[in-house]
Amino acid sequence: MNIMVTNDDGIHAAGIRALAEAMAQLGTVTVVAPDRERSAAGHSLTLHSPLRVFELHKGWYAVDGTPTDCVNMGIHSMLPVTPDLVVSGINHGANLGDDVTYSGTVAAAMEANLMGIPAIAFSLATFEPSVHFVDAAQIAVRVARQVMANGLPPDTFLNVNIPNCPRDSMQPPLITRQGKRSFIGKIVDKTDPRGRKYFWVGSEEPNPNDEPGTDFHAINRCHVSITPLHLDLTNHKTVPILEKWQF
Repeated sequence: MNIMVTNDDGIHAAGIRALAEAMAQLGTVTVVAPDRERSAAGHSLTLHSPLRVFELHKGWYAVDGTPTDCVNMGIHSMLPVTPDLVVSGINHGANLGDDVTYSGTVAAAMEANLMGIPAIAFSLATFEPSVHFVDAAQIAVRVARQVMANGLPPDTFLNVNIPNCPRDSMQPPLITRQGKRSFIGKIVDKTDPRGRKYFWVGSEEPNPNDEPGTDFHAINRCHVSITPLHLDLTNHKTVPILEKWQF
């Protein structure tokens, strides 16, 4: 297989190296990733400035753009053939529940899905410095094998979250749905030494809804969470309600 690897933590991140090395078990790997961290870039494209590509060594390319830029550059310009699979990650930190809308890791897989290419986003559920990327990468290989053996349903890509523990301590993978959490937005405003205001966008500590069947519930119990996602954001249940309104 021809496999393209990308991420949003940047091409020098430990997670992408572990993922690329593991995916080499399945075929030829080409890495096209941001030249620096682009976390929370979402599904953004660079439209108002040129993109530059730097070859770090054979098969490893850094792009001064977003994860979505990297997928576009790789598929339309840099790879000699269309990849059989695009994998994104391994993100340092979970992408659960509502966070998938912010995640550059998930957006990269989404962009490949838009192009009709099977795609998987992988995240390791921790922000701690001591992490199990190598173990997570072997889980990623198992998931990728199943995707290539069975194919993905139309208009579907996978969001895979992996608990931060050795493989022999993980519980069996679960197919999950996207969870929900309470979220309190917060803007921190400060003053710099020159008397000018500056702001940090942040939030209070989120409170996940630990419902059975959700990605949160699975990760909290050391299961690998595999969530099928798609791009249709239509709230279909509300269509009959709105059709009755007198627009």
